Amino acid sequence: MPTNEQIIGQALDRIDAGYVFPEMTIEIGAAIRRRLAAGQYDELAGPVLCQLVTKHLQEVCPDKHLRMLWVDEPQSLDPADADDGRNAFLALLRAENQGIRRVEHLDGNVGLIDIRRIAYADEGASAIGAAMQLVAHSSALILDLRACRGGAPEGAAMWCSYFFPDDQVHLNDIYERSTGATRQFWTTAHLPAPRYADRPVYVLTSPITFSGGEDVAYTLQAHGRAVLVGETTRGGAHPTARHAVTEHILVTVPTARTINTVTGTNWEGVGVIPDLSVPADQALDAALKAALGRLGA
Repeated sequence: MPTNEQIIGQALDRIDAGYVFPEMTIEIGAAIRRRLAAGQYDELAGPVLCQLVTKHLQEVCPDKHLRMLWVDEPQSLDPADADDGRNAFLALLRAENQGIRRVEHLDGNVGLIDIRRIAYADEGASAIGAAMQLVAHSSALILDLRACRGGAPEGAAMWCSYFFPDDQVHLNDIYERSTGATRQFWTTAHLPAPRYADRPVYVLTSPITFSGGEDVAYTLQAHGRAVLVGETTRGGAHPTARHAVTEHILVTVPTARTINTVTGTNWEGVGVIPDLSVPADQALDAALKAALGRLGA
């Protein structure tokens, strides 16, 4: 059974090796090791330990993706199985219909898609396409991202692709620390359902909306393709790897940063600010009212 010193040491090693802003890692490590030496973690275990270390990490570096997490399902510690959390997230997506909670047809021929996770573009393509097929003939569309907690950048680009006419829109870039390379994300050329490029789109947001959900909201807003309705989002813009340090403790390390091609920046730390600010629980009614008004219904 590893000690807290060993657990936290391994987590800090992962942060030092991978965090997207390497200049921050010395300060992060020093602050946590001071607390470790002072005995602040001695009597702690499980979720309580993870919560306190996460709090202290984010006091030094306010990056909401930088966390130590407790998971109930045992994780493999075999280096051969390391995949930055992809397989675990794939299993979650399969159990949750690739992140799509519901699709509805509202009054006035307005479509609604409730998205809770942003799926990978490969496995999620058919489910995303099925949802878009169901709203293909609506007059306006509402994407409900109020409970969307994140997902894959490739999936965010696929969702966004439906709202542009072709594959010629450069959505954003992601800079990877490990390679020093910048990956470009463009609209997808071939989609499994009709594009929705010529009708109004509204995106609902809340303080829960995070990461990949914020990516979709921010990108559509920045490119002038959607009106955002609700509350400012949580503010996490850094793609992240997940590393098991014990069977039940993960450290999540932001390894890259997003750069929007319109704004030249992202939503890290500030969130995505809606165009129409209303309490999150009133956002659907407000968006539907705006859509119907625009349609003259």
